[in-house]
Amino acid sequence: MDKKNSFTKKKSAAPSDRRGKFLPVNKADMAARGWDALDFLIVSGDAYVDHPSFGHAIISRWLERLGFRVGVVAQPDWRGTEDFARMGKPRLGVMVAAGNLDSMLSHYTASKKKRRTDDYSPGGRAGLRPDRATIVYCNRIRELWKDIPLIIGGIEASLRRFAHYDYWADDLRRSILADSRADLLVYGMGELAVAEIAAALENGVSVCEITDVPGTCWKTHEPETTDALTLPSYDEVRGDKQAFAEAFAISYKEQNHIRGKKLVQDQGAWHVVQNPPARPLLTEEMDEIYALPYARSWHPDYDAAGGVPALAEVKFSITSHRGCFGECGFCSLVLHQGRIIQRRSDESMIAEARLFQRDKDFKGYIHDVGGPTANFTQPACAEQEHRGACQHRACLYPEPCAKLRADHSDYIALLRKLRALPGIKKVFIRSGIRYDYMLADKKHDFLKELCEHHVSGQLKIAPEHVSAQVLRFMKKPPRAVTRSFIDAYKAANETLGKQQFLVPYFMSAHPGSGLREAVELAEFIRDSGLRPEQVQDFTPTPGSLSTVIFYTGFDPFTGENVHVPHDAKERKLQRALLQYWVPENAPLVREALRAARRTDLIGYGPEHLVKPEVKQTEKKRNTMDKRGRRI
Repeated sequence: MDKKNSFTKKKSAAPSDRRGKFLPVNKADMAARGWDALDFLIVSGDAYVDHPSFGHAIISRWLERLGFRVGVVAQPDWRGTEDFARMGKPRLGVMVAAGNLDSMLSHYTASKKKRRTDDYSPGGRAGLRPDRATIVYCNRIRELWKDIPLIIGGIEASLRRFAHYDYWADDLRRSILADSRADLLVYGMGELAVAEIAAALENGVSVCEITDVPGTCWKTHEPETTDALTLPSYDEVRGDKQAFAEAFAISYKEQNHIRGKKLVQDQGAWHVVQNPPARPLLTEEMDEIYALPYARSWHPDYDAAGGVPALAEVKFSITSHRGCFGECGFCSLVLHQGRIIQRRSDESMIAEARLFQRDKDFKGYIHDVGGPTANFTQPACAEQEHRGACQHRACLYPEPCAKLRADHSDYIALLRKLRALPGIKKVFIRSGIRYDYMLADKKHDFLKELCEHHVSGQLKIAPEHVSAQVLRFMKKPPRAVTRSFIDAYKAANETLGKQQFLVPYFMSAHPGSGLREAVELAEFIRDSGLRPEQVQDFTPTPGSLSTVIFYTGFDPFTGENVHVPHDAKERKLQRALLQYWVPENAPLVREALRAARRTDLIGYGPEHLVKPEVKQTEKKRNTMDKRGRRI
């Protein structure tokens, strides 16, 4: 296929009724289109929402665009094979994804308790997908069709492509490609890889011979070693944390579509081989993907349940770009979408905004215009175009690179065009904003634009922490930068005559954070006047630097030992400190301050975090009236 532009121009006709706007989900839908068989079956752990914020929608519509007959089975009953077989055996293959989130993250909190709801399911109902959904779905499919080409993808497969730490099992697991018995794994967003795989299968190429597609992993009993870097094996990393850290460091550095090398890791019965990442999409390719004929709604089968809650936030939001060069330590996006920004054209996004106006539920408010980080709307520097992302240098950490292109001009121009559209009352920005990048922009014009037009009374920011010890491992900007932004935000709003607030997100129990660091953050919260509505406990998810540190106890790049708060009690104390003003947290806050030897923060003055406990005799005294009678 042409590497410049592998997109074709085929289209499939669809019936005109509402159900017909979706791809088939059963035999009746197939018959309505005159189909006797599918080319590809898409199996998803999320409910079927045909909107470009859902991975299964993009891949299924993309395959349709390429001229293939596609059906979708969403949240099948995994306890048998009946749901998987409802549309018959597909001609070319089955593609499986657990959903927009890792299925274990969908099911469990940071304290490993079962979640009561699932926003990606009808009515928010929990329990409609299994734990480790990709593996379970693939096992059911193999029961049905032993030799059918089976391809896995999505965030769960992407981040578990090598031996990885699984927080919920508290153990290392093999590559999901080996455990699922799938033939191929597509990592990243997947459109280019899926196009090449589908074309090869259509041309009669055996799935076991599809071994050269960028952005894929495949398995073999006879690994090629001449042109591949060999990672420590599964057995080695399971027995040696140093070997696990080494494997991660190598794979992290090779996420480069231009200079990245092929990687191989022995899983025991199989060797898993990773080809270098797929190239970033061109602007015209991004435009085509987001212009596919999505129904932009949940499937009508879910109407009785009240729909799918996850759609509400994104239905009238616009994805402006993919990729993120922020490289937060706790985020695994680098291994999924990559560090190079891939942007849509203004015309594409304006066309999408005009589509909103045809929806009866649209009230004139665009909820968001952004991506993983809203204000990263262009590649970090010109050199990425011919070298890819740097292997040994981060774009923003420990300070912005001298070659960083910090410029919000194109983003401001886009927002102004959207605001000028007839019928648009307000354009909000709710994706995360990197304020260190904003402050690095020498024109200093974006903050005023943001405060004047795109904040709905409060702006969400994610400092995550303020302790230098913790921020080093988070790879987030230092405390002084956060303070500078808070001051600049306040000044901008005062100039505009607006009263708008900051809603901060902080993280407790991240590697590097002990009670002393948690107290430091609590004092910052006190002094800044910020009151976090939510505190996020660090949850180790596959693929992130912070997860590797959590498991090994040291930084895989430097070898530095790192304190990791594994103890459940310590995690609870850290969380309480970050919301020290909540009355029910008072006993925990006092306990934490004593443990940190900061009893000076227990008292009644403005510098104190919590009042002393009331003694029993004092409680009795407080329940007497002036005459000594008990009240």
